[in-house]
Amino acid sequence: MDKWYIDKGPDSDVIISSRVRLARNFKKYPFPHKTTPEQQRQIIEETKNALFSGNRTMSENFSYIDFTNLDSVEKAVLVEKHIVSKELLETNRICGILLSKDERISIMINEEDHLRIQCLATGLQLSEAWETCTNIDDLLSESIDFSWDENIGYLTSCPTNIGTAIRASVMMHLPALTMTGYIKPVLEALGKLGMAVRGMYGENTEASGNMFQLSNQITLGKSEEDILLSIKNITSQIIEQERSLRQHLLTQNKYQLEDKIFRSYGILKNSRIISTDECLRRLSDLRLGVDMGIIDGISIENINELMLMVQPGNLQKREGRILDANERDIVRAKLVRDMLNKQKNY
Repeated sequence: MDKWYIDKGPDSDVIISSRVRLARNFKKYPFPHKTTPEQQRQIIEETKNALFSGNRTMSENFSYIDFTNLDSVEKAVLVEKHIVSKELLETNRICGILLSKDERISIMINEEDHLRIQCLATGLQLSEAWETCTNIDDLLSESIDFSWDENIGYLTSCPTNIGTAIRASVMMHLPALTMTGYIKPVLEALGKLGMAVRGMYGENTEASGNMFQLSNQITLGKSEEDILLSIKNITSQIIEQERSLRQHLLTQNKYQLEDKIFRSYGILKNSRIISTDECLRRLSDLRLGVDMGIIDGISIENINELMLMVQPGNLQKREGRILDANERDIVRAKLVRDMLNKQKNY
């Protein structure tokens, strides 16, 4: 089965992906940081039973991953694919993941909350991601009594998540806003609107490859529909600004823009050593060139896949061994060369 990130979604020239995540906790157990190992194991088993029991479709389309016993490379791969959070890497609790075959849907068990139900989709598809998430939530709710207060809503470990306990986010590729310097006032304005903007892997991470993650901060006092609509409306404005600036760069700084894009393309096709950070920056330039019709013969889906494959965990999994930093840079350069040189030559 094809993975979700190989698809092409709406507004994919600017929006890489959409994500909806729901936090849920068992009413009968204390919050994760207070649970015993035995309770953690029980939560895992009860969640698996709630998803699989009497449901052949779910049994055929989902698998359980014992996250606690994975090696460091396998864990890194799951983080790089946005299947699990970085926080899950740091916990000493017994935890696991229920994952769909296309990796679109995941349920983290025993992270900050007992359950984190997540759905990913390519492009701007928040409504579709929400619908999938709420269907999974409804199914689990048939067997699990979740922690709920009629005046507040869903109860969560962190007070910032109580209420709807929903986090909706979009991953945006904003090279033109970054190149022109307009990204700073945009980020400041988003903060005033109660939105969080982070790097590729969430809180305390950098915006590698001009990738920015926009999400809601407020979950209390608003309905899920209001939160989703707010994110969609703000995202639409950012898309319009980014596209407008891309055209401005093309008309006012055509040769400088083309030089930047083709220079990165040349480096990617010929380098023998390249770091993760530089590779993502160069791939960002290449993606911009493809989006704007400056470079053809390469698909956005291929670039999206490359942006994932060049990261440390995925590189090492592909090679089947642990690589030191220098080896990774050499292997990364060869991987990119091989993939791009299969495409149309210039």
